[in-house]
Amino acid sequence: MSDALFALQNPTEEHHLLRQMVRGFVTEAVEPQADEHDKTGELNRGLLKRCAELGLCGVTVPSEWGGAGLDVCASVLVHHELAKSDPGFTLAYLTHAVLFTNNFFHAANDEQRRRLLAPVLAGERIGAMGMTEPGVGTDVLGMKTTARRLGDEYVLDGQKALITNAPDADIFLVYARMADGSRADRITTFVVERGAPGLSTPPKTRKMGMRASTLGEIVMEGCRIPRANLVGEEGTGLVHMMRNLEIERLTLAAISLGIADRCMDIMVRYASERQAFGKPISEFGQIQRYIAESYAKTEAARALIYTVARDCGPERRNRIGTDAAKLFAAPVAKEVADNAMQVLGGWGYCEEFKVERFLRDAKLIELGGGTLEAHQKNLTKDLVRSAGPAT
Repeated sequence: MSDALFALQNPTEEHHLLRQMVRGFVTEAVEPQADEHDKTGELNRGLLKRCAELGLCGVTVPSEWGGAGLDVCASVLVHHELAKSDPGFTLAYLTHAVLFTNNFFHAANDEQRRRLLAPVLAGERIGAMGMTEPGVGTDVLGMKTTARRLGDEYVLDGQKALITNAPDADIFLVYARMADGSRADRITTFVVERGAPGLSTPPKTRKMGMRASTLGEIVMEGCRIPRANLVGEEGTGLVHMMRNLEIERLTLAAISLGIADRCMDIMVRYASERQAFGKPISEFGQIQRYIAESYAKTEAARALIYTVARDCGPERRNRIGTDAAKLFAAPVAKEVADNAMQVLGGWGYCEEFKVERFLRDAKLIELGGGTLEAHQKNLTKDLVRSAGPAT
């Protein structure tokens, strides 16, 4: 169902080859482990290493720095295809490849790239990003984590919560407020490496879905890091944060699309094979409504996501588009998964058909990377600001 419309998005030959490669990888390596890792709740480091071997951990990193040198459309495509099989692992991959790697590359200087990037691209060190705090989610400007200069070091104090990959990560991109000022523009970005004095990550947090990625806290108590791990200049963290949120929201929307695609496939196949009252249930009006409405919304989400992706990049801001894509796609994924469960009836509630896993996974995207309410607020403010006078 997705191939025809994807062809209308003017993909390059590289996009076609990338999709073919990722689909083969999903069939061979991701799908066989998805159910098991949902049960164990463990991040599969070996699978992430396989992603690195295929060049997927640096899709948006220029080739001269060891990445694939591709565009945001390529990153969206990878997340979309992976999520058709295992949204939980895809979230762990997103955190590593987008929230850490993409963000770090575009904010760091050449010395930092030479020193820190290669093992991340190789999947030897897992990345995470520390922004959310126990009492601070959407209101990122209210963060309490502080940083202060002490000779040739910085000392960080604070706690980050609900951080994907935190229990497993080897390297963190952390946002903190400079202790000598309270203004928003004093938010600063730091790299904190596992083993830094004063850094700890408590045991993982149990969660409803997306279980193939781990979730936890980053605790910094007098955490000392070298001055060389300051990313950019003091006070430039807000720019890094806002720029990266856009690609994060778009790739989260792509995960939603992957969930919707897989659930569409499951429900259509089931409805064509399941018999009731002497005929396939696909001939019953209510089943047709579930299928038809799910298809229409899934295709609308696909068109929006890939259209927005073509107009995104490190130097091309598109907050309206990325907010709109996630605002629309996240509820679509949950609705399509729920519709699939209705079509399958009691079997949909059982693990065998996987719909219950996709429904659990879908909910997270309405919350993570910005709540739906935050996207509504952003969109309205941006549209009002750009509107001309009423006529």
